[in-house]
Amino acid sequence: MTPTAPRPILARLWPIALLIVLAAGAWWAFHDRLTFDTLRSSHAAMEAARDDNYLATVLAFIAIYTAVVALSLPGATVTTLTGGFLFGIWPGTLFNILGATLGATLLFLAIRYGFGRSLAVRIDASEGRVARIKQGLDRNQWSMLFFIRLVPVIPFFAANLLPGLLNVPVRRFVVSTFLGIAPGAVVYTSVGAGLGQVLREGGEPDLGVIFEPHILLPLLGLAGLSLLPVLLKGRAPV
Repeated sequence: MTPTAPRPILARLWPIALLIVLAAGAWWAFHDRLTFDTLRSSHAAMEAARDDNYLATVLAFIAIYTAVVALSLPGATVTTLTGGFLFGIWPGTLFNILGATLGATLLFLAIRYGFGRSLAVRIDASEGRVARIKQGLDRNQWSMLFFIRLVPVIPFFAANLLPGLLNVPVRRFVVSTFLGIAPGAVVYTSVGAGLGQVLREGGEPDLGVIFEPHILLPLLGLAGLSLLPVLLKGRAPV
C-alpha cells in the first residue's frame, strides 16, 4: 500500500493561521470591552435587549462566547458571569457550557488538523520517554480529559491545546469538555445570577468563590475520582 503523502504545510496550518488573524483583529477591536467595567456600564441595555428579543439575545450570547473561547480572548470569566446575569443559573449554565464547548471544539479542531495529527504520528513512531507518556495518556484518555477539565488551576487554553496535539477523538473531546466544565460553570453562573444587586450597589463579584473550601474540595474530589480508573489499573498516566 502506497503511504499517504504528507499535506503541504500551508494546507496544514491555514486553520491555525486563520484563528490567529481573527484573534488579533478581535483583540484589537474588543479587548477593552470584555471587562467587568463594560458589563457594569451596559447591564441595563443588555437586560432590555434580552427582554425585547430573548431568542436573538441567546443566540448572540452563545456566538460571542464561542468566539471568545475559540480565539482565546481575555474575558471568558466576564462572559460566564454575563450568562448568569442575563439568563439566571438555569438556563444560563447551559448557554455558558454550550458556548464554551463550541469554542473549545473549534480551537481543538484547528490545532488537531493543523499539526496535531502529524505530531501524534511522529510521537507514536518515536522511541523514548515522550512516546511512553503519549501511550500512557492514550490508554487513559477519558480519565485525563476529565481531570484537566475539573482541576480549576489548569488554564482552559491548555486543556484545549493538549488534546489537539495528542490526536484525541473529536467525540471524546466534546463529551469530556461539556461534562467536565459543568461544575465550574455552575459556580460562576450562580455568581453572575446575583450580579443585578451587586451592580446596582456598585460592588464587585467575588470571583474567588471557586477556591472556597466548600466548593474547591468537591471539585478536587471529582478530579480525583476521574483518575480512579487509572489507579485501579495500576497504570500511571506518565
